Amino acid sequence: MTTAIGKHDVRDWAREHFHGVNNVLIPSFSADLTRLNESGVRHDVRRVIELGFTGTLLVSETNITPDEYVHFTEIAHDEAGDRLNLIFHASFNTLEENITAARRAEAAGARLALLSYPPSFYPKSLQEIHDYTKAFCDATNLAVILFPMTHWGFERLHSASLPVDMLADLVDAAPNVVSVKAEGGFPSIAGFAHAWHRLSEKVLITMPIIQEAIALAALVPLRVIATSNTEYYGDTAPRMLALAQEGKVDEAMDLLWKIAPAWKANGNVAPVPHAHSVNRSAWKYQAWLAGFNGGPMRVPANRLHSGEMAAFRRALVDSGLWVTDDPDEEYFVGRNPE
Repeated sequence: MTTAIGKHDVRDWAREHFHGVNNVLIPSFSADLTRLNESGVRHDVRRVIELGFTGTLLVSETNITPDEYVHFTEIAHDEAGDRLNLIFHASFNTLEENITAARRAEAAGARLALLSYPPSFYPKSLQEIHDYTKAFCDATNLAVILFPMTHWGFERLHSASLPVDMLADLVDAAPNVVSVKAEGGFPSIAGFAHAWHRLSEKVLITMPIIQEAIALAALVPLRVIATSNTEYYGDTAPRMLALAQEGKVDEAMDLLWKIAPAWKANGNVAPVPHAHSVNRSAWKYQAWLAGFNGGPMRVPANRLHSGEMAAFRRALVDSGLWVTDDPDEEYFVGRNPE
């Protein structure tokens, strides 16, 4: 998508181009953590493409500045060209900062936006959530993915985080809403089921959690899995979705059962307990095990202890997936140190 595509065309664009499995890409930094590591970012973009992903979320929850994030997007776009859909991560500090960053990321090559909500955003009503979401959608031409999820704490207002009536209203009111990352009610799939029932004929409904996404793809025509740390499983996630879409459900499910040690390990330790956030340090280490750059992360990155790292590595071995032989201490340096 380019800026030449208007908001009223973006949904058609998404139905044609937003498909497959979209993973996440965490930025790499220089050894002294003062700047981006361009060679590390390029290495990771090439690895994303090599593994068969069709798009990637450029993660912003890593103490990266808006200027650095724009440069991150520029590097990724220069390396990927048209081979990947780059997804802007609207996870900066305020609505205004997210809007400004979204416009700059679009100019740098992003095609979609995953809408998060700032930790300081504490709405007193569902209407305030609606207004924040609508304001962001109105201010950008990017294709927007709505994201009901427990992280935001909206369950005090509605058990589904973003209730389906609100989602439906936003789909009708904002023509650049193209998808719902339907994790409302997590860990239940109730949010996905309700969103699929009400909205799947208008926008793309996605479930990012691999063990649930592939199972659901056996039951409904799931077009896209976006976005999560599916790079941990190597090329298996794109392969499983393709098999399910081809009607080879048994083959897809057989692969899913084969890698069960990996997705069980991921489900046990990926979230940060009581922090209501994703453990990006763990995700970056998982990606490094699968051939990505790795390297140092800025505070307040979570610490990785040896037992946790051993569990991630052992789960890949037990799943029969490729895993690097490099010792863990090399993760903290990275494959392309600068």
